[in-house]
Amino acid sequence: MSVSKSPDPRRAVIIGGSIAGMLAAAAVSDSVDAIDIIDTHDVPSGPSPRTGVPQAAHFHTLLSGGAEAFEKLLPGSTADLIASGANRVPVTTDMVMYSPEGWYRRWANATHFQITASRDLTDSVIRERVLANPKVRMHQQTKAVALLGDSSRISGVRLRPTHGREYEQLAHLVVDASGRASRTPNWLRDLGIKTLKEERIDTGLSYASRIYQAPVTTRGWPIVNLQADFRGNQPRAGGIIPIERDRWHVSLIGPPGAEPGRNAATFEEFARNLRHPIVADLLSRAKPLTDVTFTRTTANRRYFYERLHPWPEGLIVVGDAVAAFNPIYGQGMTVAARSALAMQQALAADGLVEGAARKAQQAIASPVNHAWTLSAGSDIHHPASKGKGPSLVDRLLQKYVSRLSLTATGSFRVATALTDVLMLQVSPQSLVKPSMIIAALLGPQRLRLDGPPLAPSESRVLDSPVPTSPSTSAVE
Repeated sequence: MSVSKSPDPRRAVIIGGSIAGMLAAAAVSDSVDAIDIIDTHDVPSGPSPRTGVPQAAHFHTLLSGGAEAFEKLLPGSTADLIASGANRVPVTTDMVMYSPEGWYRRWANATHFQITASRDLTDSVIRERVLANPKVRMHQQTKAVALLGDSSRISGVRLRPTHGREYEQLAHLVVDASGRASRTPNWLRDLGIKTLKEERIDTGLSYASRIYQAPVTTRGWPIVNLQADFRGNQPRAGGIIPIERDRWHVSLIGPPGAEPGRNAATFEEFARNLRHPIVADLLSRAKPLTDVTFTRTTANRRYFYERLHPWPEGLIVVGDAVAAFNPIYGQGMTVAARSALAMQQALAADGLVEGAARKAQQAIASPVNHAWTLSAGSDIHHPASKGKGPSLVDRLLQKYVSRLSLTATGSFRVATALTDVLMLQVSPQSLVKPSMIIAALLGPQRLRLDGPPLAPSESRVLDSPVPTSPSTSAVE
């Protein structure tokens, strides 16, 4: 008998109250009668920090490919984000981007967009939408400690509340959205499943981030992105994204031996030594609001659940629990959203019949593959990278993509094609079709820009006087 024909209410348990967990709850809502979301920590109300999400201190963007998935899972959610203060930044119209191949032009015809906000705000808007569903029940301060069932079927989870005794929660579907700390590989081994493959690529990059009060409104302010150029021995990167309440979220990135500063003074000194001074010049005119937050958790790590045999029915793994990416690429929320959408579509096709969970896991592999090709496929070329090294084909592809990027600095058509891929809306394979190969051979059709393409209002900020006694301490 299939799970969908059970006389009991169909129940899903989501392990993890992260944004991946909330989106997973939205994805399974039409397939079950009750949803239990399990989180080890307290879940805040409103846009407050959530314990267990250290990466929230670093900047996040929702790519247009992710925003599309948000809308299909939770219609109206992007409008809610913008109404709550998030910015909708047209791309490449409001992008000041310095790639290793040069400055990108800000084409007037915006073909894509990014939603920029603090992670706390994004989490709160999505969480509020999901928890308003009467099917959903939130279990806080509760830890999932084991899977119930065997190697052929998962029947629920064993839960351990902070206050109270352990108990078993039966379920027709268990979704692990517990992030990088996922215990599913261990739980599967406990069930006798020992063939899970893992791949890890670590550049050793570290992040330092800080929030500033911008000197101007951030509505209409561009994303500033200075990329590293390892081939030119310029390994530092950094950027500014506009977030709610007219603030700038600033992140600086460096490899081993050239790490960003961990305190206020060294943070801005590091910014001054990026490939161009624009970030440092802007920060000199802004007011710091927080201290510096530092992290080394930037490795790409992926589990190939879609290849696992046997696969226990009733289990799906999503989000960072499947694949965690170097945050420099800004893919995390978008991959979580597109994975949840893939899961929803797979379950909608047949319901919770035998084999549905495996079908959903295989569907999740598609958006994960896309992002993995971009992040891990780039990071294998970093000098300090540990893990799988680049093959001859990888090196040839890197040279080709670099040529495309150079062409994109002076070609709207190629810039749009690259952005399609970077926004996770089109497969990377689209870049090797004949028209793109010809465009790459021809190269850019315009001269390179010799500096950042700033609008007059942005230039006026840089032309304004620097405060005589700039404060490097966080405002109390």
